[in-house]
Amino acid sequence: MGAMDTLDMEIQDAAKKRKRAEEAFNRADAELRALLVKGRAEGKGPSHMAKLTGFTREWVAKIAPDPKAAAAQPKRKVVVRRRKPAAED
Repeated sequence: MGAMDTLDMEIQDAAKKRKRAEEAFNRADAELRALLVKGRAEGKGPSHMAKLTGFTREWVAKIAPDPKAAAAQPKRKVVVRRRKPAAED
């Protein structure tokens, strides 16, 4: 591979910038998710937090489900009954 020209360096710089931006986004996203979970634990509703964040109520409820409802509901057990294949003669 030959020497890097200006375009190669611009591409490399843009890739580094994108990686830093992605890492910053992931940190901010993790912080927001943790705060949403903390808000639900303190009794704040998903509609209230959706207004604060600009996200939908459904998204907030998915990220931070009601801890009381999760503890009250037993885990669902799904049983799939399978028939044995017919004997081939």
